[in-house]
Amino acid sequence: MPPIDPADEQAIARQLGREPRGIAGVGHRCPCALPDVVTTEPRLPNGTPFPTTYYLTCPRAASRIGTLEGSGLMKEMEARLGDDAELAAAYRAAHESYLSDRDRVGAEAGLDVPEIEGISAGGMPDRVKCLHVLAGHALAAGPGVNPLGDEVLALLGDWWSEGPCAPADE
Repeated sequence: MPPIDPADEQAIARQLGREPRGIAGVGHRCPCALPDVVTTEPRLPNGTPFPTTYYLTCPRAASRIGTLEGSGLMKEMEARLGDDAELAAAYRAAHESYLSDRDRVGAEAGLDVPEIEGISAGGMPDRVKCLHVLAGHALAAGPGVNPLGDEVLALLGDWWSEGPCAPADE
């Protein structure tokens, strides 16, 4: 993965309100051209294992997702996993995809993180506990990889339509 551009790193810091840690690269760009997902190494520089490979950085998208989480959507999605074998299988495949991506990022960074082996994020493969992670994965991996992440993105609407969430003059 190519090194992160300093301008992207500055935009991400403005989005997060803090310096980013352990960034391997930009996982996805918002239609406004800023990063909205970062790919994060599986071990942070301070040594902490970090299972969240795809970290959503856009504060507008994150805020809208917080509203969805507050609506009870996660419980509804999780219940559907128990009732819909096809959805459950697709969600399990998303989990496997996530693990594969994290293993690749870790290998590229020369990191071995056995503490999080087999653990993806967002509750995958059997639970739904963080829509931010599922949306970040869906954005970075593209449509059709994470079915519940795709649903979250469909519910968000055009979060970027007001322009960049972290303009350079902030």
